[in-house]
Amino acid sequence: MHIYKVGGAVRDRLLGRPVSDIDWLVVGATVEDMHAQGFRPVGADFPVFLHPKTGEEYALARTERKSGRGYGGFTFHASPDVTLEEDLIRRDLTINAMAEDEQGTVYDPYGGQVDLEQRILRHVSPAFAEDPLRVLRVARFAARYAPLGFHVAEQTLALMRQIAESGELQALTAERSWKEIERALMESEPQVFVQVLHDSGALKELMPELENGRDTLAALHQAAQHQQPLAVRWACLLRGLEPAAIKALNQRFKAPRECQELAVLVGEFAGHADDALQLPPASLLEMLQKFDVYRRPQRFEDFIAACAMAQGDAGYPQADYLRGAAAAARAVEVKPLVEAGLSGQGLGEALKGERLKALQAYKLG
Repeated sequence: MHIYKVGGAVRDRLLGRPVSDIDWLVVGATVEDMHAQGFRPVGADFPVFLHPKTGEEYALARTERKSGRGYGGFTFHASPDVTLEEDLIRRDLTINAMAEDEQGTVYDPYGGQVDLEQRILRHVSPAFAEDPLRVLRVARFAARYAPLGFHVAEQTLALMRQIAESGELQALTAERSWKEIERALMESEPQVFVQVLHDSGALKELMPELENGRDTLAALHQAAQHQQPLAVRWACLLRGLEPAAIKALNQRFKAPRECQELAVLVGEFAGHADDALQLPPASLLEMLQKFDVYRRPQRFEDFIAACAMAQGDAGYPQADYLRGAAAAARAVEVKPLVEAGLSGQGLGEALKGERLKALQAYKLG
């Protein structure tokens, strides 16, 4: 039995980046061997075990062959006879197909270290084209390592185009696709993710609504530069689309509720925010009501941030004005109206009227 660190832990150590999660590979062992040493099996699909003390995952070396559509359409074979090289060749990129033994010796049968030095994201073998999820993964890696100068090899981009043209991307589940999209959007250069999808022909298959939305990439880049949360980044990406297109993308990938809500609100009210200084108090109140700024102030802050990102480094003077308007509306007290005997619909209308007066005064001030 031989145990190796594999994948990202080796890659990031060689790049001088922090290593968080470690994937372990076991060569020359059987399931029975793992049980005998106290390892606990995880799930039923893969020969993966939890270490009895650390709880880290250890996978048996395995081979795979294509047996169906999508990223799950593979048959796996784990055996003590599977070599380290046979396991590594099934991986996506050369920089992810390296291993390191307990003495720190790096095993690199497919040229991962050279590609690290040359800043190239290159597929390991033609089998890359069998897994459509790898299109999203490579685009995500491109976003992650763009600050270091990495780019996708042309041959790999060609295989990604082949996958896009095959229709295999349609076999990806919404949940698995969103997991990659979410991780990519939270990288330091998320616009690179979208650009690589476009260059590979995958964008028109997965998000055709964004094919002509190149202006949103600058806003997405700004959102990353300002370390905005996921919902703001998703809203920046979808800004400018028609409401129906925003809703279609939200539903297609089953985006989290807060992402869906903010994207729809930005799509509907970004123009109002940009014109906030000229907006009539009644229209301003309508927008504040829609955002429920009284109970959900952070959502309105995220909205302002998404609008500001579209302006780049030019600044967004509307931001302070919008915050002041929200504060003026929130300052209206309900208690005096209740003490005056109002309730139900009457109370709601009176409260709305008082808030409108507050906004009129705010605008004049």
